Amino acid sequence: MVNVKGKWALITGASRGIGRLTALFMAQQGCNLILHSRKKEHSEAVAEEVRKLGVQAHAVDAELSDAQAVKKMLDDIDALGVYVDIVLNNAGLQIAYRNEYFSTPVNDYTESFMINTIAPALICYHFMPKMKERGFGRIVNTTSGIRLEPQQAGYSASKAALDKITVDLGSTVEGTDVCINLADPGWCRTDLGGPNAPNSPESTIPGIAVGAFIDDKKSGRIFGAQLFAGMTLEDAVKKAETEYDSPYGE
Repeated sequence: MVNVKGKWALITGASRGIGRLTALFMAQQGCNLILHSRKKEHSEAVAEEVRKLGVQAHAVDAELSDAQAVKKMLDDIDALGVYVDIVLNNAGLQIAYRNEYFSTPVNDYTESFMINTIAPALICYHFMPKMKERGFGRIVNTTSGIRLEPQQAGYSASKAALDKITVDLGSTVEGTDVCINLADPGWCRTDLGGPNAPNSPESTIPGIAVGAFIDDKKSGRIFGAQLFAGMTLEDAVKKAETEYDSPYGE
């Protein structure tokens, strides 16, 4: 299992919900954090929380629907002078639920893809080459298990595209100590999931972040966070490494 103490992790969408819980969890493991939200004061509030756990933290902000804002955020992170060892692309947008799905507007797709697909892809493209140069890195992209619901077409299609990007990028680093995988939190009672979801946000820990701790040099997998609920981190990592294989067959 990877020891993340003293390493640096970027977490997007870190100001609330699963992102905030993930930030606290990573800080408890001794990981320093760069925390993103749309407004810097919200990132700073979580940064103050994790600093009390004895780690360093920086707050950054960006509107992920704006590619130039994402680029500026990445420049700001580079200017911090730290190496980003781990990226947890947690931020996401569920734009609407359309019962009249044959009337789904184009904007459902364009905005969903910008935030759920393009922004995390840009973040991957920025940090993966640096990780490859240093010989270490972990990226976990948050996906969704939604299927057979045309009512959420923009959201589910954008996540399916992120899955494809992740698996394809993973093929370029398979067998190395740079690993890129996916995590599916399941349907949780967050601002995105709504109050009727069956799972608490807390149930995503440690599964949502298990891809940051695996040490088997495999990429392209989807870790369903609910299948790790209630486990210790050590047991979760063992399960991830023994029960999940890369999709890159001979």
